[in-house]
Amino acid sequence: MSGTLYLCATPIGNLGDITYRVVETLRQVSLIAAEDTRNSRVLLERYDIHTPMTSYHEHNAVAKGEALASKLLKGEDIALITDAGTPAISDPGEVMVRICYEYGIPVTSLPGPSAVITALTLSGMSARRFVYEGFLPREKKEREEVLESLKRERRTVIFYEAPHRLRRTLEYFAAVFGEGRKITLCRELTKKFETIDRTTIGEAIRFYAESEPRGEYVLVIEGMSGEEAAQEAAAAWESMSISEHVAMYEKEGHDRKEAMRLAAKDRGVSRRDIYQELLNGRSSG
Repeated sequence: MSGTLYLCATPIGNLGDITYRVVETLRQVSLIAAEDTRNSRVLLERYDIHTPMTSYHEHNAVAKGEALASKLLKGEDIALITDAGTPAISDPGEVMVRICYEYGIPVTSLPGPSAVITALTLSGMSARRFVYEGFLPREKKEREEVLESLKRERRTVIFYEAPHRLRRTLEYFAAVFGEGRKITLCRELTKKFETIDRTTIGEAIRFYAESEPRGEYVLVIEGMSGEEAAQEAAAAWESMSISEHVAMYEKEGHDRKEAMRLAAKDRGVSRRDIYQELLNGRSSG
């Protein structure tokens, strides 16, 4: 019978933020796979945990994952921990989980700290629906594609960012979302110098033009409001003729009747008016 892979959530800053269950599991497993054994050693020493550790990170995720799977198949239980927070979220742990499922190895998650959820609860933004994007891609084309796909996002959007890239990232946000969009910058969460700054993208750009970004950031951006969405939609069709407006909806897959109804709703007129305009257009043609 194979062992179990335990995904153990560890503190994102304050070492007191760890569950009893995680501490006991880290003591009882045969091996701890840690993203950075040097960082994790501080946590293990704090809780008097002497379980052997091995490194598991993005550069050895596949090869080391296979080696860990071999141990699990022999019956050993292994705990997987990241530098901070919950494994498999913006973390090579997701590769390890997939490997385990391929071999039929049991996986369980021991919940605990997560910078994503912590920042969301502190942001003052809507938490009912949200999108987590992690770090922006560094490659320009991929980054632009990601941001463009989020331009009209109505849900709250969450990113991670390192201090040395913060200024450029805020500029990218301004170009896509506009300087007036609300943003909450959560810095050094749960640590001594934790700061939560609720502001706009433009104000954040101006602040960090004169202040040096320090610490790790979670950036929470307000989704596009219903009013913004309506204004943008109106701007898109105001320059269209009625026939072009109806054709736009037909290209989206709506039948003629539904396309006319949607165009009429946009323009604040009846479907009969749309129908009549289309007839007049055919007659004059």
